[in-house]
Amino acid sequence: MRQLTILFFLCLAVGCTKTTTSYLLNGAWTPVKQEIAGTALPATAFENQKLILSDSTYSFSAESIDKGVVMYGDGKMDIYGRIGVNVGKHFTAIYKLENEQLTVCYNLSGDSYPNTFETKGKPRYFLCTFKKESTK
Repeated sequence: MRQLTILFFLCLAVGCTKTTTSYLLNGAWTPVKQEIAGTALPATAFENQKLILSDSTYSFSAESIDKGVVMYGDGKMDIYGRIGVNVGKHFTAIYKLENEQLTVCYNLSGDSYPNTFETKGKPRYFLCTFKKESTK
């Protein structure tokens, strides 16, 4: 579970170049909903997690800290672990930003991008919805 959570946040890291999207995604994000293989995770599983995106880098804190590089475009992400339990790993994902929430669907196998934001029947797909923390 720990590795899955860290992997998820690693995938969430966004921004290879300074684009309009990276400016919108830069900041601290907290999960409000998570599921894997069609099964929702309880809020206690992610209550202390945080994802920080800054252009092409990410930092995800859960039981430990995971850091890396993220590249994105056309609603797709490539996430590369550089520090932490996912060092050397590559994850693929799709994302959308709607109603002030960031939704990311990860393929933890990293061999292809998900086609939809559905995880049911797909044991290596992880879905997370984040809410941006206020900068006030």
